[in-house]
Amino acid sequence: MKEKVAKTKKNRVMGFQVLENECIWMKAGVVNFRTCDNAYDCNNCMFDKAMQRAMASDTSKKKPGWVDLLREKYDGASRPCRHVLTGRIDTPKICVSNYECQHCAFDQMLDQEDTVPMANTAPEYKNASGYRVADGYYYHMGHSWARVEHGGRIRIGFDDFMVRLFGTAQILDTPPLGATLEQNQVGWTFARDNHKAAVLSPVSGTVVTVNHKAKDHPELIHEDPYQEGWLFILEPEFSKKNLKKLYFGEDALNWMEQESRHLMRLMGPEYEHLEATGGEPVDDFFGYYPEIGWNTLVQTFLRTARVS
Repeated sequence: MKEKVAKTKKNRVMGFQVLENECIWMKAGVVNFRTCDNAYDCNNCMFDKAMQRAMASDTSKKKPGWVDLLREKYDGASRPCRHVLTGRIDTPKICVSNYECQHCAFDQMLDQEDTVPMANTAPEYKNASGYRVADGYYYHMGHSWARVEHGGRIRIGFDDFMVRLFGTAQILDTPPLGATLEQNQVGWTFARDNHKAAVLSPVSGTVVTVNHKAKDHPELIHEDPYQEGWLFILEPEFSKKNLKKLYFGEDALNWMEQESRHLMRLMGPEYEHLEATGGEPVDDFFGYYPEIGWNTLVQTFLRTARVS
């Protein structure tokens, strides 16, 4: 039973602060029980596609989809916005667009708000050998993170280990709008003091938003890597498949501790015992210990080759 629960959780996309979990088909009364496992990204949900096919398969009479059923269930004066039904907003909101969300200014506004971190979306943190690990984030082996927003888009950034390891970047070269990234392939670069490094993309997808504030002021990334210092947002491809390959929850904490131990071993045996003392890691490891070598750090922890 425990194994089955663990497998179900592994197959579920864990959206950041997505607290509601009733499927929209359940909300519409089509199915008795179904929880959402895709952060309300209905466009890329296999269950939603299967239900749409099932509703259209009756050749004698085309059966309605969840939109039609919601229209039948609620009259115009009390028709709740779908974002209220899915828990994306917690204030009462009446739908005035007859569930034609593509024509709704409020729906478009919410998509725009997804590109700006709000004060109430600050994550909680756990500690792994002195490094902060944000709850609800997925972590890539190359020390970037992926945060699933309500609706399925994925926000990308650097983790605390990475920004402490390399210090403040002077140049950040993020992918442009519309660029297509592939998981485990080089997605962007950064540089400091004539040293350059490439970073692997944690997931596949198309860039839909870039954080120009962080790009113009890279110190933000170093000061607040999990919130104000985010890099860009992707419209993902193969979201579930990609996320299964990342670290999450306890796995992320254990991995971060392993990376910390690996770093201590690089410094030599006389430093390995320091991790056990629980001390705070330095803010700019390369700045303090340049003798370790930029390329060594890049190849070991970012898992990328030297960039000329």
